[in-house]
Order: sequence, then C-alpha cells, then structure tokens
Amino acid sequence: MKQKKSYRCEKELSANSNLFIKHGIPTGQKDSLCDRRHRICGILACEIAAREGLCSEHDGQGPSPDGLIENHKKVAHLTALQNLGDLKIFGADLTNEESFNAPIAGCDLVFQVATPVNFASEDPENDMIKPAIQGVHNVLKACAKAKTVKRVILTSSAAAVSINKLNGTGLIMDEKNWTDVEFLTSEKPPTWGYPVSKTLAEKAAWKFAEENNIDLITVIPSLMTGPSLTQDVPSSVNLSMSLITGNEFLKNAMKGMQMLSGSISITHVEDVCRAHIFLAEKESASGRYICCAVNTSVVELAKFLNTRYPQYQVSTDLGDFPSKAKLAVTSEKLVSEGFSFKYGIEEVYDQTAEYFKAKGLLN
Repeated sequence: MKQKKSYRCEKELSANSNLFIKHGIPTGQKDSLCDRRHRICGILACEIAAREGLCSEHDGQGPSPDGLIENHKKVAHLTALQNLGDLKIFGADLTNEESFNAPIAGCDLVFQVATPVNFASEDPENDMIKPAIQGVHNVLKACAKAKTVKRVILTSSAAAVSINKLNGTGLIMDEKNWTDVEFLTSEKPPTWGYPVSKTLAEKAAWKFAEENNIDLITVIPSLMTGPSLTQDVPSSVNLSMSLITGNEFLKNAMKGMQMLSGSISITHVEDVCRAHIFLAEKESASGRYICCAVNTSVVELAKFLNTRYPQYQVSTDLGDFPSKAKLAVTSEKLVSEGFSFKYGIEEVYDQTAEYFKAKGLLN
C-alpha cells in the first residue's frame, strides 16, 4: 500500500444532494478505527479521503455521479485521487433515507460532513433547516441499520455554539454552550437559517444517537480557510480573504459574522480534517469538540493583514466598528485530548494568499 499523503480539498454540494466517498483499507494494517472500512461524504470528504490513501471509481450501485451531480467537473478533484488507494463515489440525497443504505452498509466509521447551504434562500425553514435535520436522521438511521458502525463523526459548526444575546467582551464559549435558536428565529438576522439548521441538526443527531446507542462525536469547526483542490474557490475561503481582496460585499459579511457570532474565528481546513481523523481514532473521545485555531475581530484581523502583507494595502479604516470581539470559542477540550493545531494565523494566510495567487485572484 502506498504511504498516506497530505492533501487539501473541500467539496461543496447543493441543498439536497450529497456525495458519498467509500473506501476500504487493505488488510495487514494496524487495528485502529481509521485503518478499517469506512465512508465519508460532503464538504471535507476529499480532504479526509486523500489523507487515508484512496483511489476513485463508481461502484455500479444506483445512479452514477454524472446523473446526480449537476456539474461533473465539480467532482473531478475526487476522481483525480485514483492513484492513492481504493475509493468509490456514490450519489446520494439527504432527503432520501434509502440512498444511504448501500454506502454505509458494512462500515466501521461514518463521517457526515455535508449540510444544505443556501444563504440566498427566502425560505430557510424548507431550504436548509428541515433538510439538515432530515439528512442527519437519514444517515444515522442507515448507521443503525448497518449494525457494523462503530462510530459516527458529524461536522457541526461554531455557529451552533456562539450566537447569543449576551453582552460585553471576554466571554468564553465551550462545548457546553448552544446557539440561542429562539433569538435567531424571532429576530431573523441575515443568514439566520444556517446557524439554526446547524444547531437543530446537531441536537437531533444527539437525540437519535442516545436513543439508538450510536457512538457519536461532533466536530465544531470555526470559519475554514486554506488552499482547496476544488475547481471553484469555496465560499468560506473567499470570505476569509475579503479584507485582502477588498470585496465590499464579503467585507460586510465578515462584519455581519462578528456582530452575529461575537468574533471572527478561523481554522485551516487541514486542521479541521486532522481533528476529524484524530477523534475517529481516539477511542476515549466522546461528545462535542470545538475546533478553532484563531479568535480575532475584523479590526484586529485587518491590522494583522495590513502589517504582514503591505503589498495588498489592506484598509484598517473600519470606522466605529467594534475593535474587540465579544467572545472566543475555545478548543481546550480538543487540545486536552492530545490534538495540536498545525497552522496559526500567519501560516493560514500565507498559504491562502499563495493559493489565491495561483488562481489568478491576487498579484
């Protein structure tokens, strides 16, 4: 078997579609969770798959990816991994319970990392919230039916932890905290549907897991950035780079994120992937785990970027926008398990800036 390789990739999917990536690890390996047969799907799917060493093929069960993915080019980065090992791609639908049975049958591990996202939706309840909850239920039902699944790792979001009506600065949010859904559904701030969907989907997952004796771990990442293998730049990466690119719409979105979530919290996508695999292999792991490398504010981030990259003339004139973050989300629990972050703020932005240069988005 080829040595495991480092990798970089995100996969974004439409609201009601999913992509399962199935792989088997050859026998003769050490007996850890991530050396056995497991499946992964969604936004971090290629990232996790490539780290384990895989190749790509359609298994002939159900429709091919061409028939389910609107633009086959969007999954070319997955099929390009075929020199790494044994990989199978399944088309699946978050709202169709039966579509998860074949991909999950026989699994030891299931990573559910996809969720419906549509920030432009005028009906978040039906476009994001209900499908997110239904998707969690459908995947977990298939896990329970399979009888072989040892652990499920679900990707949640810091948006399921940090949004609240608390005032002041210096607040610390950890795994005991949950986003205030009642506040969001009554006030309906911009993009309110996403944090509500992530919060309610995670709570639904915990309820189902407890009722059906499923070993569930939830990974709660902050804003993910870093180089990507996908053809298009992921929206989270564009957002993280908005102070450098000067995109006013996205700069305002960054401000809105701080006002709603309380801070700008950033993590390199590879560290998020590493945390998923680390927790899958850590037999003593249990519960929720926040994965956040950097807590800052828009003003502090602008000053940092202006100093580190003078060539991009990042504006630090943000008027009377709050200079300090209201809160920080802490990864103390994850670190106490033995995990260490590979990338700090300097490495995160150095790599992402180089990625944007390679894409022709920066000079």
